[in-house]
Amino acid sequence: MDTQVVIAGAGPVGLFLAGELRLAGVSVLVVDPLAEPSPHSKGLIVHPRTVEVLASRGLLEPFLSEGITMPSGHFAALPSRLDYGPLGTDFPFVLSVPQTRTEKLLGDNASRLGVELRRRHRVTGFDEREREIAVTIEGPDGSYEVRADYLVGCDGANSTVRAAAGIDYVGTTSTVIDWLGDVSLDNPPDTVPYATFSGKGAVMLVRMPGGVFRFVGGTPRSVTTDWLGELTFEEFRANIISVTGSDFGMHSPTWLSRYGNASRIASSYAQGRVLLAGDAAHQHMPTGGVGLNLGVQDAMNLGWKLAAVLNGWAPDGLLAGYHDERHQVGEAVLEITQAQTALMSNYSPDGLRLRDVISSMIETMPEFSFTLAERISGLGVHYPPADPDAHPLTGRRVPNLGGTLFDSLNSGRYVLLEFNGSVGEVTHPWLITRSVARGELPPEWAGVDAALVRPDGYLAWAGAAGDARAAVAATSTATVARQTEPVTAVR
Repeated sequence: MDTQVVIAGAGPVGLFLAGELRLAGVSVLVVDPLAEPSPHSKGLIVHPRTVEVLASRGLLEPFLSEGITMPSGHFAALPSRLDYGPLGTDFPFVLSVPQTRTEKLLGDNASRLGVELRRRHRVTGFDEREREIAVTIEGPDGSYEVRADYLVGCDGANSTVRAAAGIDYVGTTSTVIDWLGDVSLDNPPDTVPYATFSGKGAVMLVRMPGGVFRFVGGTPRSVTTDWLGELTFEEFRANIISVTGSDFGMHSPTWLSRYGNASRIASSYAQGRVLLAGDAAHQHMPTGGVGLNLGVQDAMNLGWKLAAVLNGWAPDGLLAGYHDERHQVGEAVLEITQAQTALMSNYSPDGLRLRDVISSMIETMPEFSFTLAERISGLGVHYPPADPDAHPLTGRRVPNLGGTLFDSLNSGRYVLLEFNGSVGEVTHPWLITRSVARGELPPEWAGVDAALVRPDGYLAWAGAAGDARAAVAATSTATVARQTEPVTAVR
């Protein structure tokens, strides 16, 4: 075997997954057709759950030092903001970090862990065999073959891996084609971020590093199934003027692009020795910047499961749980993204009235606002257990109990938490034990003496301390059935 896992794609998802696998000692080869990372930042927003993910792997500090924190998020660019304060997280904010920096930081981590990255190399096909998968790769010097245990496609919406595997990409084509541009401004608005929405169209403006500003917007002309050609600076400038009445002294564009609301999802995230993550598994309008976050959380879910199988800690059936858990999370994201797109692309008087109503509900109905904030932030994801007698918290995200859980998860292993010191010594190759003072527990944890937290930060088991040994012994067998049950997201 040349390597245990080949990953196609060196974007944030592929790089994070590679780091996860190397953390568990799995050998990884990442290939990417680009000679250098893209200089354009498709994504800018790191949502609260992804901030927790970074903290759970000891990667958060440089993101916090470079990023801009904002204590609220938006739903469909409505005037009323979603307050992240009540969500029960140590990080009640969104973090603005250009994707170029996210890729660099995740790439540095992967390199430190020993990931091999080959640029100007791309996967062109594979031959799946009984005990291995032979991956065909095209490089500058020609084609060659790499034998591996698994191949993971993190190669975007036009995934070669997904196509070669014959996995359907089910969904709808674009009916809205919006635009964005990174430019310099001589006369920026007094307040940035800036946003406006009217019958003439919509424009949002944020500040980028290096004195550059990003406009994102649409006009009634954007509601179309026809591709409008390459975006020129003249058209872009005219769009901004038509919506806002000013061009803000724009000049020196560094990136102009169009994007649509095509909404698709792979019929299977796991098929034999082929797995998919990120945009290779799902495509949607980049409303609210959730795409990068969804992909990184795919990678975290997949990483520990794939490592457990390869290291012999769990049977192959654990990988079926990856599809079952993350596919329905992907469907839920597509659903809420389509809903936002509908609100953001209806410039009629009725559409504006609907926006006013929803915005008012966010402002005046805390429960409604809380539910939307949970969904947008990623903090509301829940993987329900199959066992009807499981503790109600099973399958839910575990907060940073005692202020130390996320640090304990840095090793990428299960964490057995004891709350009264009575669990005693428990040995397992994939486990560490930590104590948490009961006074530091949230109210919903009352009555729990011990808890087993999965490597991705979701609760595998909770109960009496005397049952903890049995729960730990079952981590590689009994919990598989629970993890392969259907997943739901908070709605």
